[in-house]
Amino acid sequence: MSAWPTEIRLAKDRRTLHVAFEDGAAYALPAELLRVESPSAEVQGHGPTQKKTVPGKAEVEIIGVEPVGHYAVKLTFDDMHDTGIYAWDYLRELGEHGEAKMQAYLDALAEQGLSRERVRRG
Repeated sequence: MSAWPTEIRLAKDRRTLHVAFEDGAAYALPAELLRVESPSAEVQGHGPTQKKTVPGKAEVEIIGVEPVGHYAVKLTFDDMHDTGIYAWDYLRELGEHGEAKMQAYLDALAEQGLSRERVRRG
């Protein structure tokens, strides 16, 4: 079993989740990364080839952090996405590999002609 978190704290601006682990590792996870890498089936699909690229989340905020048992947290975002359960191991993975995951996301957006910015309708 990997190290357990000793702190999970949402920044005042609701755009960063700070996670510290008992082994001393600490990460500042951007809300955008957490949203576009949500472990939910809605984002990940039901297999490796079904992962969806979610555009328009550059300014997404986390509006809820709820414990799930002793193994995870459920995050609610201001776009009302709330089906992802973030296990401790997954939060660590996002902390350790977040930059590469973010770059892969940016590359996927570019390939698909999508934007990080929210589309304003009106």
